[in-house]
Amino acid sequence: MTEAAPLLSMPQAPAPRNGGAEWVDVQGGVRLRAALFRPDGPCRGSVVLSPGRAEFIEKYFEVIEELQGRGFTVLIHDWRGQGLSDRAPPARLWGHARGWRPFISDYGRLLETFEDRLPKPWIAVGHSMGGGLTALALAEGEERFSGAVLSAPMMCIDTGSRGLASVRRLSFLMNLAGKSRALLAPAPDPARETFETNILTHDRARWERTMAQGASDPDLKEGGVTWGWLAFALILCERIVASRRIDKLPIPLVIVAAEEEKLVLNSASKTVAGRAPHGRYVEVPGAYHEILMETDARRALFWTEFDAVAAQAAPVKAAA
Repeated sequence: MTEAAPLLSMPQAPAPRNGGAEWVDVQGGVRLRAALFRPDGPCRGSVVLSPGRAEFIEKYFEVIEELQGRGFTVLIHDWRGQGLSDRAPPARLWGHARGWRPFISDYGRLLETFEDRLPKPWIAVGHSMGGGLTALALAEGEERFSGAVLSAPMMCIDTGSRGLASVRRLSFLMNLAGKSRALLAPAPDPARETFETNILTHDRARWERTMAQGASDPDLKEGGVTWGWLAFALILCERIVASRRIDKLPIPLVIVAAEEEKLVLNSASKTVAGRAPHGRYVEVPGAYHEILMETDARRALFWTEFDAVAAQAAPVKAAA
């Protein structure tokens, strides 16, 4: 049995109909927040929607409604360490992690908890860190999905002017020295965030909506990351790229990348999609990292790709 959990509903971002949030107990005594929503009419299958780092369920209300309108039941969740799910010390607003295994264990536990309420077939949708973890779950042997569509998945981090090998070495040394819980860099000041300087979306209304949600419930927000989180992210990416199961993945795997990406490397995603037997790689022209929070025209390309996978994995049944 699960217990009801809160959802933030605002006039500019009302909670979707036909569902609600619940608490789920997972490994290590951690409590996660998840939410399940059903479509109005006949259900053609289910989508498991996994947000990126520092994101939360409420940010995806619009996406949930779009999936409901396509006839899908939707399960969405806050990863451990973010949203209203339990967070690790030392500070609630710091993004911290201790390896990839707890996340994959949590993912499996969520699927088991809701399995009886998730009509088959299932389609996995994940963004950024959520896309990387979804890909890793498939690479680690998760076989219950009939298709996957990933938005700007974290398969290699863009380390900028500092080379990836150098960042790996520094991360290893900092964690070895017991600094895993120390901040990688000072967290940005939220008061200085502006739409003009953001590198996530070109859509002002969607950006302002997310800012309003965070301002209404500061517990939803997350700041800078620790050296432990960086080590987790680097190893996550390495495991996805090294996985041999990707080469034999029996389901359609579509990776939708952002042309104006600033946070992850599209080259890794393109390589992984090219290795999957039913893989496809698509770049959205002019898009920043958060494709599902982008302008309507840019988002439309993601939905075109999703609809193609859905038509194959969960076709609409003809009326009798």
